[in-house]
Amino acid sequence: MTTTAQHKRTIALVFGGRSGEHEVSLMSARSVFTVLDREKYNVLQIGITHSGAWLTGQNALAEFEQGKTETLLPASLLPDPSRPGLHVIMDNQQEETVPVDVYFPLIHGTYGEDGTLQGLFEMADVAYVGASVIGSAVGMEKGVFKDVMLANHVPVVPSIIVLRSEIENDLEAVVKRVEGLGRYPLFIKPANLGSSVGVTKCRSRSDIAEGLLEAAQYDRRILIEHGVPDPREIEVSVLGNDNPQVSLPGEIVPGADFYSYDAKYILDNSELRIPAPLSAEQTACIQELALRAFKAVDGCGMARVDFLMEPISGEIFLNEINTIPGFTRISMYPKLWEASGLPYASLLDRLIDLALERKADRDRTLREYRRQA
Repeated sequence: MTTTAQHKRTIALVFGGRSGEHEVSLMSARSVFTVLDREKYNVLQIGITHSGAWLTGQNALAEFEQGKTETLLPASLLPDPSRPGLHVIMDNQQEETVPVDVYFPLIHGTYGEDGTLQGLFEMADVAYVGASVIGSAVGMEKGVFKDVMLANHVPVVPSIIVLRSEIENDLEAVVKRVEGLGRYPLFIKPANLGSSVGVTKCRSRSDIAEGLLEAAQYDRRILIEHGVPDPREIEVSVLGNDNPQVSLPGEIVPGADFYSYDAKYILDNSELRIPAPLSAEQTACIQELALRAFKAVDGCGMARVDFLMEPISGEIFLNEINTIPGFTRISMYPKLWEASGLPYASLLDRLIDLALERKADRDRTLREYRRQA
């Protein structure tokens, strides 16, 4: 690829967002921003505030990290393919349009990883990194995702879904229903969130009540699932569109009781074993299940697929798929690809190429009916 400025691709990093994972998104964006090759790319920074405002500027990421966004410029992506580019309102109140080759969303959780942002990208007819609307939405909604896995013969732990309204109307009845799921421990999670935000490990009835109320702050649908006692936590990375590849598996040994938000991003005392100490048969099984899950949700671009392994029997359960996995300095997704022979910078190159490949494939689809004469 030529390195002259006029042939550089403009990559728009999109970070922040209306999500409990806002701060994690900034960490991922910082990591990607640092690694993107400036000989190949112009990097445009787009931050989305907690309230949903789109802002841009030369140092937008740093200002979001500092919580000082007053000097940034309002920006918008219009759902109108005839008006392409990022529309920026300058200090003189004049609008300027900045051309963008590829949007790189690094928003974890709601309004970023759940298909909503991808829907805007599709309406605007732009190239973007990661899963489509359907892959993002199904991958994000843990209850629906488990149903899709069961339909594709992928093993998952038993679970139920309850609604926030049910918790508010009769908490005691919901607690009894949850207890009927099986023995402790039980895990309670918002159905549409990640990074272990709002997750509670329950060992008693009082834990269940507290966990339901905690999770209900973050979503209207709450997932409760049967815990695997002292599970091994195995993760693999998937990369590709129609013909995806899978990385070596890695294992997380949490520094806390489970791989909580603090264990992931604050305490920094969890151990990552790459590659995971598994037999050849276990590795092949996990990789095959990861690819099956990725294809079942019509994944594209990237995903990290997480598994739980029963330590004595070796029974494997798929836990979840993350269509915008973490890209922080300690995140498994880039680490697993690096261990599999694909360095971080080359991984970003590949993701950008996959976004353009997917856009070219979309462009082949007819958008109007042509009657035969």
